[in-house]
Amino acid sequence: MTLASLSALGIVTAAVVFILAFLSHVAEWATLRGVDEGASAAPVPAVPVSAAVPAEAVRVGAAPVGAGSAAQEPGNDGPEVSHGAGEAAVTRSETWGRMGLNLTVIGAICQLVGVVCRGLAAHRAPWGNMYEFVTTALLFVVIAYLVLMTRQNVRWLGIGVTALMAIGNGLAATVLYVGIAPLVPALHSVWFVVHIVAACLAAAALNVGAIASILFLVKSRAEHRAERTGTPIRGFLARVPDCRSIDNLAYRAHAFGFPIWTFTIAAGSIWAEYAWGRFWGWDPKETWSLVTWVIYAGYLHARATAGWRGTRAAIVAIIGIAAFWFNFVGVNLFISGLHSYAGI
Repeated sequence: MTLASLSALGIVTAAVVFILAFLSHVAEWATLRGVDEGASAAPVPAVPVSAAVPAEAVRVGAAPVGAGSAAQEPGNDGPEVSHGAGEAAVTRSETWGRMGLNLTVIGAICQLVGVVCRGLAAHRAPWGNMYEFVTTALLFVVIAYLVLMTRQNVRWLGIGVTALMAIGNGLAATVLYVGIAPLVPALHSVWFVVHIVAACLAAAALNVGAIASILFLVKSRAEHRAERTGTPIRGFLARVPDCRSIDNLAYRAHAFGFPIWTFTIAAGSIWAEYAWGRFWGWDPKETWSLVTWVIYAGYLHARATAGWRGTRAAIVAIIGIAAFWFNFVGVNLFISGLHSYAGI
């Protein structure tokens, strides 16, 4: 098997593994339907009956809510289940969650093999076309998630991360794939390498922030419904951090990614001067990079000065990631310009 074939196999395998990881996280959420937040995992063999799953693995950032609410109310995540059934459901949810995380690690390894082998087969950095850009950027996203997992329990982000990885790699393998080819002359520059690495780092932070923002909207809706109806939040959402914690995580991710995105544009300008003899020319890619920068600058400025937090900030962040991906993929595919390196 050639390195090129091994690379393609690695990306396809990663796509399949991430689909399985996403389904595992879906099952992790689904098995807790109707379960109160206060329920703990049932004991497992060879562990004393009094032992339970560590609190940080079961619930993060939410206050305990006593079991015992009666019939299903508007705002409940399904009918309440008994205490014993709740313990069993938490145990099953933990099993599915850990399986999803383990599959995510396996998928990341397959992704790394695919990207590295692509570079070795091409005898260059694997960033010569849209297929290579996307698979590399997605590798940075999943690594960022796994690194974050080593610092705090953010497994609740797993359902969004694995969905992005499965869809992105699936599209890369089926729509964006092109054979290995030499770099076009404009890409022969060290500033091109710096530009792409910085873009991938920014992509990792901004995508994690966007996923957190989407989950903030879901959690916020559940909290408002619970306040309105006077019933507790049940299901997996009861174990997702409170809205303030999610909002702070999203802000920190964007605050980390924005300076890197700023540097990405600056490095791209230096590369443009080397390749085309001008720092800025309002090429479609340059224009959309600036549009994306303005959106994220507005997000951070609004939070710092106008106090935009919560729902408004989350919506701006989602608009920002939509602009980011259109700039990253859409401009290359649908708009002709100097950055048209899709290869398809």
